[in-house]
Amino acid sequence: MALNKPKYTLFKNTTYALAGLVDIVKHESSFKLQIVLFVLGSILAWNLEIAFHLKAILSLSLFIPILAEVTNSAIERVVDLVTLEYHDLAKRAKDAGATLVFLSLILTGAIWATVLYIGLIQ
Repeated sequence: MALNKPKYTLFKNTTYALAGLVDIVKHESSFKLQIVLFVLGSILAWNLEIAFHLKAILSLSLFIPILAEVTNSAIERVVDLVTLEYHDLAKRAKDAGATLVFLSLILTGAIWATVLYIGLIQ
């Protein structure tokens, strides 16, 4: 059985990824908020009076909620593709995606708290 799949190349994969990024930026307000938090957090991190490696950790940790938000958006879109009607499993899938974003924010906050504590006691 032949699958109807296009041939993938590095160029095509990159264009698909960029198209997905553009689509999420256009249609997902939560993703836009994550980008704003990333930019503001990065500016803050790089202006703190702490060691370079701690600034890098803070800045890189800001990608965690962005990745979670992309995953959550993918889950929501697949669920909406399957059904727009209320279904308990659809709700649970969407809730699980929202939980992922929530936990990513908690993790990022914990990373920031730990790094700032370490950076300020040195």
